[in-house]
Amino acid sequence: MIGGGYVGLVSGTCFAEFGTDVAIVETNPDRLAALREGRIPIYEPGLDRLVAENVEAGRLTFGDDMAAAVRGADAVFVAVGTPSRRGDGQADTSYVYAAVEQVARVAEGYTVIVTKSTVPVGTGREIARIVRETRPDLDFDVASNPEFLREGNAIVDFMKPDRVVIGTDQNKPGGTQRAQDILRKLYRPLYLLERPIVFTGLETAELIKYAANSFLAMKITFINEISDLCEKVGADVNDVARSIGLDGRIGKKFLHPSPGFGGSCFPKDTRALTAIGRNAGSPVRLIETTVSVNEQRMKNMGERIIAFADGDVKGLTIGVLGLTFKPETDDMREAASIVVLDQLDKAGAHIRAFDPAGMQTARPVLPKSVTYCKDAMDALEGADILVVLTEWNEFRSFAPEKIKRQMKGRKIADLRNIWDPQTLKEAGFDYISLGRPDVVAAS
Repeated sequence: MIGGGYVGLVSGTCFAEFGTDVAIVETNPDRLAALREGRIPIYEPGLDRLVAENVEAGRLTFGDDMAAAVRGADAVFVAVGTPSRRGDGQADTSYVYAAVEQVARVAEGYTVIVTKSTVPVGTGREIARIVRETRPDLDFDVASNPEFLREGNAIVDFMKPDRVVIGTDQNKPGGTQRAQDILRKLYRPLYLLERPIVFTGLETAELIKYAANSFLAMKITFINEISDLCEKVGADVNDVARSIGLDGRIGKKFLHPSPGFGGSCFPKDTRALTAIGRNAGSPVRLIETTVSVNEQRMKNMGERIIAFADGDVKGLTIGVLGLTFKPETDDMREAASIVVLDQLDKAGAHIRAFDPAGMQTARPVLPKSVTYCKDAMDALEGADILVVLTEWNEFRSFAPEKIKRQMKGRKIADLRNIWDPQTLKEAGFDYISLGRPDVVAAS
């Protein structure tokens, strides 16, 4: 497994749990040192235990020696980053190609080179070209095996996936049956669980990941726009979402109003798919609009908070609960909090923030003036306004009276709809949420 980041570490560890011997190659010295010492450099529930057990069993190792890891391997997975390129949104595949070239130089015997990274359509063909050019004598196949891991639920997603997608070069003379057999053997435990394993061509597998993530991002953006409409017409977005989600053709997932989608996948993959469409002469206009609407929504959330404060937050203390793009992760990539808190900081607000897992990763990307608090109640100390940006479960159970004792003001902007409007209104709060009608406080 080339790359010990989120995808590589989770995938490699889960393969080891299946009973496979896995060598994870990590060239970042700090990350490698942490892994060797048993310190997990990412936040993922249950991963530390799984890593420790498989290291102790001898099935999982970490190192920086590419040759030692690749020699004798049946399959080599490439799980390095493919960040968005500045300017055009296309995925930067330079790390993938560099890793593949290194693999080709040291591989011995027949090898299946598998992209686990999310890569644009055509990457597999380019990988094959690079390998042939680097090692004309090497017997190999190229495969695409995109990951569908949700941060905070990645182990279950790997062990009990909705599907496994494996793409190979179906036009290759002589076929790629050997590659399919090796990958089928790797995933054999999932056959016993009757999980679907879908074999496709290279281009199809590469496009599936982008299409899946873009559709889900579009679904989030759809319910966010419906949420805004609900506020205008007096409807309740929760009831709308629940009712349309009961339609089997739609489903209930990803129908929760929010400040906008973020994270390592949806923003990057939607931009990449729009670039793929443009380059192919077949623009994906729905996804182009999704990207634009989502970016604007994050800005609108900051403006909404300022308007809630009668148009001026200068000198006010704002207590913020949640910073990461979603709960059960420390990931701050493209989180709504980055945009929202930047707006509030520039408007002169004093920000006190707490996140159960993400404060260390938040520091480099949030305004330097933000005060990071020891717990949620500390963040609310003396706050004029409370803002909820991430729906961590521990926030849901807070009693209104406890919140009231900590705060100076009585304004709550719940941008994740974690609390009941009637309860908060009756407790004397001026409360706003997303897509839910105002209720009248009890007299």
